[in-house]
Amino acid sequence: MTPIRHNHSDDAVLDAVRDCVLAVGVRRTTLTDVARRAGVSRMTLYRRWPDVRTLVGDLMTREWAGVATRARPERRPGVDTRRLIVDGLVAGVDGFRAHPLFRKIVDVDPELLLPYVLDRRGASQDALLGLLAEDLREGHADGSVRAGHVERQARSLLLIVQSFTLSLRTMTEEDDAELSATAFLTELRTILERTLTP
Repeated sequence: MTPIRHNHSDDAVLDAVRDCVLAVGVRRTTLTDVARRAGVSRMTLYRRWPDVRTLVGDLMTREWAGVATRARPERRPGVDTRRLIVDGLVAGVDGFRAHPLFRKIVDVDPELLLPYVLDRRGASQDALLGLLAEDLREGHADGSVRAGHVERQARSLLLIVQSFTLSLRTMTEEDDAELSATAFLTELRTILERTLTP
């Protein structure tokens, strides 16, 4: 995945909004707070971001793309593409669920995620779909992934991992090893393997 590029001043602003959101949540974050933390004027922010939600949208895109990039395993000799896809998706679900910003938003401002689940795809979802499509084509070429419509397969995989990412905690029982998050991630691995195996 090609990382989403930001200039240095954008990164400083996104770092500042991340710190604000982690401290008080999205609803209590103001552009004034962000400007103060970033060491820029409010007018500088307004020229680029008309409101906090737009700024948080750019922050989520940066952070989620980073999680996905870090979760993607390096290609290794003798490891087929299907294994890399499955390893990356399972690591990605685990990475998202552990990410401090994701946890804060789910706990305090979950309505921010609803548009990306119910109404439209966001930039980070489109980036993930591009990455998945690229990997699926390689898997088709090396025979490790069952043949199929690449875009439909990519979107189906994203639907599966989004469900695990967003809803897993509603299904786990941490005092029961068979219903723990670890057990469900093992189940996710099985689902993905069976979905992709020719």
